[in-house]
Amino acid sequence: MQTVIQATPHQLNQLKKAYATAIKNPPPAYALFAAKLPDVSITAYRSGKVLFQGKGHARESAKWSKLFQPQRPKKHRSSSAATTTALLPQGLKDWSVLGSDEVGAGAYFGPLTTAAVYISQDNLDWVRQLGVADSKTLTDHDMIKMAPKIIAHLPHHVVNLLPEKYNAIQPQNNVNQMKAISHNFALHKVLEKIAPQKPQAILIDQFALPQTYYKYLTNANQQPIVRENVYFTTKAEQYHLSVAAASILARYVELQTMKKLSAEVGITLPIGAGKAVDLVAAELLRRQVDLRQYAKLHFANTQKAQKLVK
Repeated sequence: MQTVIQATPHQLNQLKKAYATAIKNPPPAYALFAAKLPDVSITAYRSGKVLFQGKGHARESAKWSKLFQPQRPKKHRSSSAATTTALLPQGLKDWSVLGSDEVGAGAYFGPLTTAAVYISQDNLDWVRQLGVADSKTLTDHDMIKMAPKIIAHLPHHVVNLLPEKYNAIQPQNNVNQMKAISHNFALHKVLEKIAPQKPQAILIDQFALPQTYYKYLTNANQQPIVRENVYFTTKAEQYHLSVAAASILARYVELQTMKKLSAEVGITLPIGAGKAVDLVAAELLRRQVDLRQYAKLHFANTQKAQKLVK
């Protein structure tokens, strides 16, 4: 059981960085490196050939084969957005899957909230009947009604990074690194809750290329790093209900947190980063409120609000 893909020298280095924590030394003759995951061995040769062997060969090689294909330029692509979609297994929507998603990264006020939810095959019908779908098609009212049922019925974990903590670690961690750490931690906690049961797949709503995601975790000395049967894709909530449920749960916790923070400060904190946010931030500054407790200070809204106060 094996798959072989071809990689450029740059791509070989990407692979080496992605599997840094699983590398075995010394490598075989003519190999750049060899790595061992629980169900697959990866050997990357200096010639550019990359060999995947073992039970998980198809899954692991699929993560890279499409990524390494030449990409046609697309209009309106954001340079900071991760748009590469890994090849997903056929029939994934009917598998037992642990999914994760986050909200709040683009909002000035409030937390960065990440949720992971496990949906077994036995629970798929229950989740469908609940009405879980792409959270973008649901109202906040819908999600507020659904989330407590998800919490009561499905294994889950939420990482709710409040502004004070966010601002404390942000100078050493960019937003995507904080996302990666939060996703990995939430996924690990759910895996602990369902052990010894294991999901057939783990699906992460993609915000960075897979190798970059794992680089963030390695650089942050995260242990353990969840790697087994992990897939990444943008708009992942469309491919499995577990990610849709995670998105709903993250939004619910974000809304509850915003309600609490608004009550503390005595003013409704808007979600987003537009002009309304600048006006509210300026009002808080006039009241001499410490924005570190309520907002992500590195956003440009901070400087805009300060100018409005002057």
